[in-house]
Amino acid sequence: MSITTNQFRNGNHIDVDGTVFKILEFQHVKPGKGGAFVRTRLRRASDGAVIDRTFRAGEKFRSVRTEVRRMQFLYRDGSDAHFMDSETYEQLTIPDSAITGALRFMKESEEVDVLYIDERPADVQLPSALELAVAETQPGLRGDTASGGGTKPAVLETGARIQVPLFIDVGDTVRVDTRSGEYVSRA
Repeated sequence: MSITTNQFRNGNHIDVDGTVFKILEFQHVKPGKGGAFVRTRLRRASDGAVIDRTFRAGEKFRSVRTEVRRMQFLYRDGSDAHFMDSETYEQLTIPDSAITGALRFMKESEEVDVLYIDERPADVQLPSALELAVAETQPGLRGDTASGGGTKPAVLETGARIQVPLFIDVGDTVRVDTRSGEYVSRA
């Protein structure tokens, strides 16, 4: 089965010259002179590298079969992340390098969605925002308010390092955007 540039959707996976990419964004361009083309921003499934690529309108690609399975994140051993299928209790490993961004915000024993591309585990899909506790940060000082404007570094319960407002203390729960890694609000 093939997919053409007219059928592109954000989040779809395509095979370009034997490499699987996820379409992050695309734009159809029809200049006054010459043929139409499609400008895309793609993320390589194997290592997460983001590239910009332009294709001729109507170009065909092999459609990639994707499936999401609910799994429990067990632990990291330094080079791999270990997961367990909640239904079959089958365990699998995914290299840390393939899911570095998601690992920053995952807690052990937490349920996550593992994305399978052509029957192989390839990525972890997290919600756009998560609520996590602050494990360490400098203490707030008198006069630090929500309208104060400054930020300070903080370490979350998962080990991720982010910038938080001055009024956040150890033990507070904060909402974090998992795509950008930025503080959103106090939970």
